[in-house]
Amino acid sequence: MTGKKKMVEAKNLTCAYNGHTAIENVNIDVFRGEFIAIMGPNGSGKTTLLRAIAGMIKPVRGEVRVYGSVSYMPQKEHVNASIPIRVWDVVSMSILARNKKFILSFSLSKEEKKAVEEALNAVNMLELKDFPFTSLSGGQQQRVMLARALATKPDVLLLDEPFNGVDLPTQEKIISLLSKLSEKGITVITVVHNVSPLIHSISRIALLNKNLIAYGKPEDVLTPENTLKAYGVSIPVSVCEEGYLHPLFGDIHG
Repeated sequence: MTGKKKMVEAKNLTCAYNGHTAIENVNIDVFRGEFIAIMGPNGSGKTTLLRAIAGMIKPVRGEVRVYGSVSYMPQKEHVNASIPIRVWDVVSMSILARNKKFILSFSLSKEEKKAVEEALNAVNMLELKDFPFTSLSGGQQQRVMLARALATKPDVLLLDEPFNGVDLPTQEKIISLLSKLSEKGITVITVVHNVSPLIHSISRIALLNKNLIAYGKPEDVLTPENTLKAYGVSIPVSVCEEGYLHPLFGDIHG
C-alpha cells in the first residue's frame, strides 16, 4: 500500500462493555479506496470494531484514528411506525445531523438537495422518495439507509451487515455500487457474515474473534488454520472464478 493515503488506523485497540472485553489489541490500517470486509462468528466484536472506527465507542486501551469524514450505516434502524416520516426525510437527516440543525427549522440548500437525490438515485429509490419509510420492505429500507450514509459524501463509509433482508438482485447492485465507490477513492468497510458474493470486489478481509485472527487478502486470510481459530471449525476454502467460496462460507455463523 506504499504511496496510498492511510484513512483508518487502529493501534492495540481494546473496547469493552460493562467490564466485558469485546475486542482486544486489534491492529489494522486501511487505505484510501480500499474495500474491506470484517468477518467473524457471532459475538466476535465485528460491530464493536466498526462503531469504534465511527467514534461511537471510546477505547479502553489503544487508539483509533480516521483521516477524513465518516458515515455509518447500522445493522438495523428502528423507526416508529406511527411517525409518518418520508424516505426523503430519512436520507435528509444525515445532512441535518452533520450540520446540527433541526429538521423543522432548516431547509436544505440546493447542493444538499442534489446530494440527497444522488444518494437515492444510486440505490434506485428516488422514485419512492415521498413514500412513508415504514411502508417499505426490509430490503428497501436497507437501501434507504445506505442512501442516508452516502448523502454526506463521506471519505470513509462504514456498513454493518448491509445485505440483511436484501434479495439477490439488490445485493448484486449494492456490491456493484460499493465497488464503484471504492474505485472513486471512497474507503468502504463492511461487516458481513457471508463474504462469498463480494470475494472478488474486496481488497482485504479482517477475520476477528475478539482478537484479530488475520488481516490480508482473502486467499491468505481464509485458510483452514485461521477459520479454526475464528470459528472453531477447520474448513478448506477455495476461491472460484464465479466469485463464490467452496464450501459456501456464509453457512458458518459460529
